[in-house]
Formats: sequence, structure tokens, C-alpha cells
Amino acid sequence: MARSRAIYEYTEAEDKSMRLGFLLIAAGLLSLLGLGCCWLRPALQERGGGGSANCTVLAVRQLGERFSCTFSCGAACRGTARYPCLQVLVRTSRSSAPALLHEDERQLRTNPKCSYIPPCARDDQENSENVTYKQKYWKEKVGSQSFTCYFNEHLRPDDVMLKRTHDETVLLHCFLWPVVTFLVGVLIVVLTICAKSLAVRAEAIKKKKH
Repeated sequence: MARSRAIYEYTEAEDKSMRLGFLLIAAGLLSLLGLGCCWLRPALQERGGGGSANCTVLAVRQLGERFSCTFSCGAACRGTARYPCLQVLVRTSRSSAPALLHEDERQLRTNPKCSYIPPCARDDQENSENVTYKQKYWKEKVGSQSFTCYFNEHLRPDDVMLKRTHDETVLLHCFLWPVVTFLVGVLIVVLTICAKSLAVRAEAIKKKKH
């Protein structure tokens, strides 16, 4: 019995291979659990109450109200600037009531009153120019053209988004790579065990012949 147990003892290289396999299995499971609780589940909830529609611009306007944003000019340099509020009102194919357009879900949460938040610059004038450029884009380039927009009943049913924050590709990668890590770990463990088993059998057959 002692001799049989000694035969099945793993070498140092095989032991390292097994440890790597179990480490990848644990990493894959923890990644799935962490992403599922902290990111994937909220993303699916966001998409669960949403859908797409065709939107047409009704009005583009700047409000007199200005909002604050935070700019960064270095590792220890931060400040506050202001930008004007741009509103793009659209009509959707699902409702005749006007809806306020937003860039995505994050922008809607950050500033639900406005349709666009410019990259925050130190100069208020530069922020105003960025907003004016976006206003001209919606008035002159888009105009009365129809485009795809998205809505989400869980956020604000009277608002629509130009794009989704969490699309199918992001969700696929969120699920795919932890699963690949888990499967690679399982494969390493299985191959190591199979290789050891074959080596033991070959050694036993060799001993029988002699």
C-alpha cells in the first residue's frame, strides 16, 4: 500500500500544474460572482425595462440655467467650471408626447435636465462653444431625419437615450472571460490527472513485463 501511494504522488511540476488549474477555477468563479452581483445584474435590470424606438427631433434649445462640472489639470489640480444646458426634444414612434433625449443612461443620471454634458474644460467659454456645436449638429445635420433611440421604464419613462451604456457585446465579454478562465483551469487539472494516471499505468505494465 505504501508503494502504491508513492506511485501516485505528484511531481513538483505536476503539483504546480494542479495549483495553477485550481487557481484559475477559483478566479473564474469569483469573477463570475463579483461581476454578477456588482455589474452584470444591474446592467440586465437596466435592459430589462427598455426597448428601441424611432425618434425625430422636435426642438433644440439652450436653457438659461448653467450647471457645474469638475475638470482636472494634473495629479493634484482640480477645479469647477460651468456649462449651459442643451435640451433636445424628440417625438418617438411609441408615443406622441415629446421626450427629452440623452446621450446614455449615465448622462441621464448625472444631469436629467440636459441632453448633453460637454467634456469639462477649465474655460467656461470653451464649454459653451462645445454645447453650441452640439446644438448646431442636431439642428442642421440631423434635422428631421429619423434615428434609433432607446427608452427604459426603470429610469425615467419620459426620457430616451441615444445609445445604451451596456450593449450586447459588453455583456457577452462580461460573461465570456470568467467562463473561459474557469474552463481552462478545469482543463489543466483534468489533463494533469489523466497524464499522471497514464504514467502510473505505463509504469505498472512495464513492471509486469519485467
